[in-house]
Amino acid sequence: MINSRDITLLHPDVLSKCKMFLEKCKVANYDIIVTSTFRDLECQRILYEQGRTRPGKIVTNAKPGYSFHNYKVAFDIVPIINGKLIWHTTGEAKNIWIAIGIIGKKCGLEWAGDWSKFKEYPHFQFTNGKKISDFLEEFNHGKTK
Repeated sequence: MINSRDITLLHPDVLSKCKMFLEKCKVANYDIIVTSTFRDLECQRILYEQGRTRPGKIVTNAKPGYSFHNYKVAFDIVPIINGKLIWHTTGEAKNIWIAIGIIGKKCGLEWAGDWSKFKEYPHFQFTNGKKISDFLEEFNHGKTK
């Protein structure tokens, strides 16, 4: 089971954007930790079950194969303020998340904080215009490893 934080596992196009993003965050004095990059299907299944058939809060609506993490084109982050991970998105923290989201977008990433349904402030991705159905089709035909 793989749920990695290793950015080198990202697709090369995403890796270069991720590195640029992390550097621009550093320059803007945001301390960022990457919390998730590639997730295999088993890990995605367990995350999907959380809050449904397993205890905990629902953290994803993506079943196995339906997350861009499964195709190495997405990553999640969390900012650190005064030594503490900032997971909440209310009050002043929301402004920090929005500023970080703007940095990501300037690096050519899609920020899930802009999504109308299931806003996901920690999530960034670069799919090069592909939809999840495109990745599924390639995977099912053995083109994605």
